[in-house]
Amino acid sequence: MSEDISQNRRRLIGAATLTLAAAPFGVIGTAGAQSTVPEIKPGTNTTFANLKQIHAGLLDVGYAEAGPADGPPVVLLHGWPYDIYSYADVTALLAAAGYRVLVPYVRGCGTTRFLSSATVRNGQQSVVAVDVIAFMDALKIQKAIVAGYDWGARSADIVAALWPERCKGLVSVSGYLIGSVQANEMPLPPKDEFLWWYQYYFSTQRGVLGYTKYRADFAKLIWQLASPKWAFDDATFARTAASFDNPDYVAIVIHNYRWRLGLAKGEAKYDSLEKRLAASPVITVPTITLEGDANGAPHPDSAAYANKFSGKYEHRLITGGIGHNLPQEAPQAFAQAIIDVAGTA
Repeated sequence: MSEDISQNRRRLIGAATLTLAAAPFGVIGTAGAQSTVPEIKPGTNTTFANLKQIHAGLLDVGYAEAGPADGPPVVLLHGWPYDIYSYADVTALLAAAGYRVLVPYVRGCGTTRFLSSATVRNGQQSVVAVDVIAFMDALKIQKAIVAGYDWGARSADIVAALWPERCKGLVSVSGYLIGSVQANEMPLPPKDEFLWWYQYYFSTQRGVLGYTKYRADFAKLIWQLASPKWAFDDATFARTAASFDNPDYVAIVIHNYRWRLGLAKGEAKYDSLEKRLAASPVITVPTITLEGDANGAPHPDSAAYANKFSGKYEHRLITGGIGHNLPQEAPQAFAQAIIDVAGTA
């Protein structure tokens, strides 16, 4: 990651209208493009009709599937501390539009389990993305639109950057999130460091014990801070909080954040991937990046990453008090971005 992106990745966007990022190789559509996705009240869909398990790489992956089996495949990747229910409405919209929608639980979350007790509970960025490729392989999906937010956006970015032949198009909330341990060594101004308080909490044993004991309370606090205008109810939170009972949940989260700070080692077999990611590779597939106008979580300014996309590209700012969990808070806008990317690929 470049110094500019490193310094800007934690700044908040202050604009309040839909905007297009500068793109040297053109853009997808126009800022005033009409939506083709039906209007939907967020929270309309609260269940998945089809929950499955499949052995994929090192994992037995739990996932939701909807839509026609022969439809264009879309893989939706959730973030932390969230789960697949972030995509309940998006899944229904895309399935109705004819897409085959696949929503896997990330390692350590929900019904996803490690196949072996001997496997390192590794949460480094390349590994979580490798899980996505293994998931696609297990389902015999050669190429898909990949979309995500938070951890899921980072994994989607990595799939698009390292395996473009597997990615038909990309939708990424908060843009380009590929990083490196070396970039994270650079200190930020105190007000920006403050936003990452939980990262430093997790670096302590007190943090491990506290997170283990209060994982649900911790998640609810993050939801409130990251989406200050999202009035989620107790039932919405409870559906997702059940996913945190996974026996590897705490280990994966702690390793992820400690690895970012260079406080935990990754696995040597992924060093070559991390070296490529540290070079901040340009993403060439058709891409739409999204941002909510009320995202309270650390995230980069869109201007900091516009030049990391060399294919057809557009940035959209979603207004109306939309926070960090954009697909659950603004499902119509997220689904529309996927359909628009699919139409250009």
